[in-house]
Amino acid sequence: MSEPSVVDSSDHLTEDIEQAMDHLLASFDPRKNKLNYLLLAIPVALYANYTHQGGLAFVFSMIAIMPLAFLMGKATEEIALRTGEAVGGLLNATFGNAVEMIIAGLALYTASKNPAIAETMITVTQASLIGSILGNLLLVLGLAMVWGGLNHKVQLFSQDAGQMNGSLLLLAIVALIIPSAVHHSGGSLGDVAKLSHYTAIVLLIIYGLALLFQLKTHVDVFATEAGHGSHEDPHMTNKDAWALLLLSTILVGWMAHILVHNLEVAVVKWDLPELFIGVILLPFFGNAAEHFTAVLVAGKDKMDLSIAIAIGSSVQIALFVAPVMILFAWFLGVGLTLEFGLLETAATFISVLVANSIMSDGKSNWLEGAMLLACYVILALAFYQM
Repeated sequence: MSEPSVVDSSDHLTEDIEQAMDHLLASFDPRKNKLNYLLLAIPVALYANYTHQGGLAFVFSMIAIMPLAFLMGKATEEIALRTGEAVGGLLNATFGNAVEMIIAGLALYTASKNPAIAETMITVTQASLIGSILGNLLLVLGLAMVWGGLNHKVQLFSQDAGQMNGSLLLLAIVALIIPSAVHHSGGSLGDVAKLSHYTAIVLLIIYGLALLFQLKTHVDVFATEAGHGSHEDPHMTNKDAWALLLLSTILVGWMAHILVHNLEVAVVKWDLPELFIGVILLPFFGNAAEHFTAVLVAGKDKMDLSIAIAIGSSVQIALFVAPVMILFAWFLGVGLTLEFGLLETAATFISVLVANSIMSDGKSNWLEGAMLLACYVILALAFYQM
């Protein structure tokens, strides 16, 4: 009597697996999303990397990251519909920043193995971290406010959550300014390195406390208020969303590996400033998940989720990713510190002030988004001239 039940359960399991695969493959179908046509860049990047065509591999790996990051954003948005916007925004920021962590980690590892290009890799690592903060604060949030403002005259979001994240970013600015001040006041490079290592540990502790505050002790502060957006039903099962998230993250990591491997070739071949590649190009493609998701949900009048993605990603880069990279470099014996340079530190400080000022009233419109974008363009021009 037990055999039919075993056969039936096996058949059901097979059907479930087939359905999950069908749903997963459907997410990559370009007929449902034209951006998926850019997934053709994946085999091109793999072929170019295999045949040692560094320039092509660099370009097409960057292009491939965009649709993959969009799929990451799609999966996290589906998960956010079940977990709430605070957790969903944190999840999106975490997986969106996986690209930055992979790129920075691989660059530092390359620097430890090849001292001849260590300076380039350190510069690109610092620039990509700063660029991620600037990109999320100005470009992503600016696009979200513009698109949301064009669809809705005024959009509301949690003022308390915005102020808390803004305060965390100001703390991160202090961590960037103090090492530079110590160095310019006569401190040695060794002093700056030690200060950076201990400061990184402090920032990680604060980030952990911020997560405890957000997800445990003060959940109500980050809860979506009534009238902020509309209810939306999930289009994917929870298992399908997680499967899509993990698969797209793995593919993004693969493309990021090719990107870093051919970065030096792009610097030499096209004579592009290292700061411009690090601050503008890498974060632009690497933050594609935040770009698409934050803008799309803003158009649906879900500004709490949009801001949780954009600002939360900047906070995570400043208080988690950057300190982890400092400690990782310390472990590898690479001279990465929190002294990121005068222009980079000044640009971050100004961006945080502008973003905090615009978000201070808990309301947004398209003009405020345009101001953020204007600030980003000015900074991009400055980095291109360096």
